[in-house]
Amino acid sequence: MKLHASGPSGLNAFTAYGADHVMVNEVRHTASLVVLPERILAWRAQSFDALVEEDFAELLPLELEVLLLGTGPRLRFPHPRLTRALTAARVGVEVMDLQAACRTYNILMAEQRKVGAALLFS
Repeated sequence: MKLHASGPSGLNAFTAYGADHVMVNEVRHTASLVVLPERILAWRAQSFDALVEEDFAELLPLELEVLLLGTGPRLRFPHPRLTRALTAARVGVEVMDLQAACRTYNILMAEQRKVGAALLFS
């Protein structure tokens, strides 16, 4: 599906997504990543089943208000112990499938919220 950006220019926005990829500002990505308004980071987490506490703890320095966790093609909830560090730091963790995470990120980013999208493809 193609998305049309209507938010602040110069910031990262999802412009399309599919079952095995996302496009940020028309650039295709097929590996786990964290998308922030000002930058894109590789994310060491490779799949939902392999998630560990450290995968989320490494996101603490980003000082987010909200982290959108895109769990791939279907919605799956991580065990609460995995996101404990973020919760303790008062970061809202919202879990959704990959496509919903892309759409929600664009809305929150356009509202100038301190949002990040951590995306898994499997």
